[in-house]
Formats: sequence, C-alpha cells, structure tokens
Amino acid sequence: MSSLYESAVRQFNKAAKIMELPDDYKEVLTKPKRELTVNFPVKMDNGKIQVFTGHRVQHNIARGPAKGGVRYSLDVNLDEVKALAFWMTWKCAVADIPYGGGKGGVCVDPKKLSEGELERLSRRYFSEIQVIVGDEKDIPAPDMGTDGRVMAWYMDTYSMNIGQPDLAVVTGKPLEIGGSQGRTEATGRGVMISVGEAVEYLRSKGKITKKNNELTIAVQGFGNVGSYAAILIAEELGLKVVGISDASTGLYKEDGFTGKEMREMMEKILARRVLLADVNPGYKKITNEDLLTLDVDILCPCALQEVITERNAASVKAKLIVEGANGPITPDGDEILLSKGIFIVPDFLANSGGVTVSYFEWVQGMQWHFWGIDEVRKALKQKMTSAFADTIKQMEKYDTDMRTAAYIVAVSRVYNTTKLRGIYP
Repeated sequence: MSSLYESAVRQFNKAAKIMELPDDYKEVLTKPKRELTVNFPVKMDNGKIQVFTGHRVQHNIARGPAKGGVRYSLDVNLDEVKALAFWMTWKCAVADIPYGGGKGGVCVDPKKLSEGELERLSRRYFSEIQVIVGDEKDIPAPDMGTDGRVMAWYMDTYSMNIGQPDLAVVTGKPLEIGGSQGRTEATGRGVMISVGEAVEYLRSKGKITKKNNELTIAVQGFGNVGSYAAILIAEELGLKVVGISDASTGLYKEDGFTGKEMREMMEKILARRVLLADVNPGYKKITNEDLLTLDVDILCPCALQEVITERNAASVKAKLIVEGANGPITPDGDEILLSKGIFIVPDFLANSGGVTVSYFEWVQGMQWHFWGIDEVRKALKQKMTSAFADTIKQMEKYDTDMRTAAYIVAVSRVYNTTKLRGIYP
C-alpha cells in the first residue's frame, strides 16, 4: 500500500506528464525543502514527565513563506505531514496567494490532556519549532485537534520569546488578538462556493438539469469544515442536505436538514459537548460508509483522508464530489470514480478557503489594520471563483479531469517562479 506522500506525488506526476515538466524540476518540486522532527518533554498534571514527538515540514517556499496548519492526533507521523505540506504548496498556488506549503503536527490525543497539559505541550512544541517559523518564514494555523485557543498560545509564546507582540506569526487566532473576521467559517464557505461553481458549470454543460432546491447532498464530517459547509450549502445555495456524519454516526433526513437544525448541532459539537450520536433520536442513523454511498446528487467528504478507495468507489452514486477534507480519495479510487463519469472538485481547490482567509489575516496582522466580515467574504469569493475558472480553463484545454487541471495550474505557477528565481548558487 502506498504511503500518503507517495499517493500525493502520484497525482502530481499525472499532471507533470501532461504538461511535460522537465524531470529535474519534477524532483525539485516534489522533494520537501525542510523536515524538522522534535522530541520534547512536558510536565503532566501528576508531576511526571512525558516526551512527545512533533514535526514541521516546509515543502516549498519559492512563492513566499510556508503556510500550513498544525494537527494534534495519534495518527500524526512524518509521512502524513510531508504529504499535507506537499498539498499545501499546490493549494496556495492554485488559489494564487504568495505562500508555499508547510504543515506540522504532534502525535498526541488532545482529548486526553487537561487544559494545563494542552497549553504546556503547545507552548513547548512551538518553542521547539521556532527555529524555522516566523511571520516571514513559516506561518502555522489550526488543523485537526487544534483551534484558536492553541493559536493564541503559539502567538504569545513566540511574542514572549522575541520580546514584542507579533500578530502575524500564526493565523486562525481569536479576534481579540489579531484574528480575522470570517476565518472560522472560511474553509467551509470555500467548499460551499466550490459546490455552487461546480453546479453552475455542470448545468451549463447540460449535465445537471435539476433546480438547486431539488439537488440532494451528503456531507461526511461535521467538524469545523463539514458543519459550516453543510449549513452554508443549505442556507445560501438552497440545496437539500440529506446526510451528515461525524466519527460517532451518520444522520439522514429525506426532506433535508434546515440550516437552523444544523447550526444548533454544530454549536454543541464544536463546543465539545456532544457528538452527532447524542443528538435528536428522531433522525435516521446511518454509518459513515452508508453516507458515502447514499443515492444523492452531490457528495462532500469533509472528514479524513482516504475514505474513498478502490474498495468502495464503485458504490458511490453521487455525480459530483467536492472534497472538503485533504486527500479523501485515493488515486485508485479516483480512477474508478472518473471512469464512472463523476465530476470531482479536488481538495486543494475546494478547501482552499481556509488558507485564503488565513492569508487575509496575515496581511491584516502585518499591517495592524483589520477588515470587516463583508470585505473578507467578498475577497474570498473572488479568489475562489477565479481559481475555479482558471482550473476549468486548463481542464478543457488539456481535456483532462479537474484534479489534474488544478495541479497543472498550481505546478505551472511554482515551476515558473522557480525558473525565474534560478537555482542558487
């Protein structure tokens, strides 16, 4: 079985072959620039010392400082972090924002830590990786298992270490300490915009004939990304969200969940008070596997990577897939879905709303000047729709799939920048 990083490179190579990228530059653009692994001690509440392992990878910084989240999970390993940093390079490039790709993580179950233990772990990890981060070098952000509270500790730790406040060293912070309006919803809003753009494109080609309120959609994952995506898809696009799920269970409602229903569930879940399994027992419960194969028009996998593989891809019934998670479809699964004529909006385009608004937050922090919510949402929509249009143009030019076209857009930008800068010395 291929590693996650090998799967990511396999997708890259498909685009590189079509665009006839020189072999030497293929090697330059696939290899990470830096890989940092740190083993650090943390004093636990019981007085004992426990050693944790963390990573920070900077894949490419040709177009600007590295950008990417930090995740806390027992599944964190160097291969995963490398793959996610690799995807971040192309996500930033396809969105045409001046960043390269980075990613970080600590192998830990944050739910088993007290508040004090979580804070001490976070501050020590950020101190350990400070040798390669900074507002003009590498700007971390929240990811799975981390949030604005953790980013506040990161920002304070860095500021204390350098002796002055630095609002731009991390993004995804609370508003009170330099966060941006609209950042919490940004990735989910970007997924919603991508769904809307894809529906309009397929409608223009005669592949979708239903009205929006007749289109059904299932969203796997009801964390930050999936919950906001589902709510906004229902409220702003008017689609019928019939299936949602988290790690505990899936819920199905034939006539569609209302935005109000989903907001109430989201607020409880994101506050870590309940799981979907604990909510209204009147909803029909289904498994995550059931949700992926529901008879719906659109599917949004917004949970974990590699949930659609060669084992279940043939059973997927949706005609449009918009990836909210990173790498939810394996390359083998991708080939099966494409052979069935399923239109796929790839992860690093569809979920680029988060890094785009992170970029807006970074700009605001560097300038110490902050935008209103309408300004953020307008700028995000402009970026997302432009990236979608650029990708469609390459898809039609090369007569290829959307994922390969998005890689062509992104790789071309990084390749051209690398050539213009030259190879030092």
